[in-house]
Amino acid sequence: MGYAIKSKLLSGTALIAAGFISTAAWSQEATIAFASGELGATSYNPVTSSNLNSATSLIYDRLVEQDADQSYHPHLATSWEEAADGMSWTFHLKDGVTFHDGTAFNAQSVADWIPDFAETENAYLVGAVASVEVIDDLTVKFVMSRPEPNFLYNLSSSFMGVPGAAAYDSLGENFGVTDAVGTGPFKLESFAIGLETVLVRNDDYAWASDLSENQGAAHLERVTFREIPDQSTAFLELKTGGLDVLLGVPTDFLQILKAESNINVIQMPGTGINYMPINVTAAPFDDIKVREATALAINQEAIVSSIYNGVGAPAHNFLISSLPEADVAPELNVSFDVEKANALLDEAGWVKSDGPVRMKDGEALSVKLFTQNGTEFTALAQVIQAQLADIGMEAVITVFDSSTIRDEYKANRHQLAVRGYDWNNSDILDWFFSGERLGYPNVSMWKDEEGQRLNDVAMKDSKNSMERVANFKAYHEYVLSQHLFVPIYEPTTNIAYNAERVNVPDPVRGTRFRAQTVLDMTVVE
Repeated sequence: MGYAIKSKLLSGTALIAAGFISTAAWSQEATIAFASGELGATSYNPVTSSNLNSATSLIYDRLVEQDADQSYHPHLATSWEEAADGMSWTFHLKDGVTFHDGTAFNAQSVADWIPDFAETENAYLVGAVASVEVIDDLTVKFVMSRPEPNFLYNLSSSFMGVPGAAAYDSLGENFGVTDAVGTGPFKLESFAIGLETVLVRNDDYAWASDLSENQGAAHLERVTFREIPDQSTAFLELKTGGLDVLLGVPTDFLQILKAESNINVIQMPGTGINYMPINVTAAPFDDIKVREATALAINQEAIVSSIYNGVGAPAHNFLISSLPEADVAPELNVSFDVEKANALLDEAGWVKSDGPVRMKDGEALSVKLFTQNGTEFTALAQVIQAQLADIGMEAVITVFDSSTIRDEYKANRHQLAVRGYDWNNSDILDWFFSGERLGYPNVSMWKDEEGQRLNDVAMKDSKNSMERVANFKAYHEYVLSQHLFVPIYEPTTNIAYNAERVNVPDPVRGTRFRAQTVLDMTVVE
């Protein structure tokens, strides 16, 4: 049966014959649907993957955890010290931790793990680590090649969940696909790419972080994560009992969900931006005036009001507003100005004639607007299409699944796209705008000498937190000046669950829904 919480079935006839009503014996299971932004993971290898999802944090623990207030908490590490000059970090590790295959987690596990990042897309996470020294069985020292004020943030990332070295080496490219071994509260039972991930409880687990009330093994015996690309379908399954928890509920569904007596909604601070990247290598967007006009044509406030019922906030630059690097020079923030947009297109030679679409040298201003399937992105693309039409730009929408659209980006067949990211750190600028990642994730296809210099300074030359903020702010401002994207919306993170089937802690601890919350989840009996 499709329900996640299943009562053991006894026939009504048998119960009557026995002359008693049995207390229902509930199976401790839950089914969770990923948010749309988490779809498409092809591996649970945290070292090499560029796309992970919430299930990853249930398989792997991290040395450090981050709470919603951006504070850091011990996990596999009990404490740490940073050298005064920032050139080393020493971590003291929790005793008695074992991987799913029974091998011990210790300082050597860390020393064996870090070199695996070399030449991967995630190498930047440990780019400042020159070497790792095993001081004793439970003490490990990172010797840095330069100060890295972002190191605790990196260590708290899902991409730095610690895999078991023995399994990692023996499975090779199959690690994270056919099997995945970590120290997390759940073990990987099965993984059907694009469909579902089934996890079973790690009964030996006894090393949760202080973000969980439950410090032992999870209450749930089994958790199934499903990929449901169509958000309307996911919403319907939550209402009818096919799902217990829906992550990343579109804001436009909130009012409908709140009207359901059995559905509870938890709203968390947002950790991302919805935006429209512009391919700077594809005409007419190789002209910066056309890019700026496109940005100024989008009315963020109207979108928040019409699509999101006023929940969340308009986005005017690339970073979430709680980050200090988002506080850029006011003139660089992107805000709706249709008159200036029209003037810029006139200057660029795209003129209005008799029809609704501007022309230049006999060519119509008609462009491709890509988006991935899902109610929210599709609705957003349609509103953007209408707003671009107001300045004489025809946008032809094409909807792809999440895997195919990445192939389109990599093949450089796109012009405009509607997408979002979920990341609460300014280094997201490096991820999406570094010239070393053209196609995907650098969907803007931007490769710029000054941009790369500012990127490298922000990523590698910051000696402390204050200097890092200043450097990333300068990089952010330069990115904004090049009109590489249109910021649109800063959503809240919405989680809905069936309160007749599961209990979910509220507020959710941490920056997002992760293992610390699942550890405290119970079924309703």
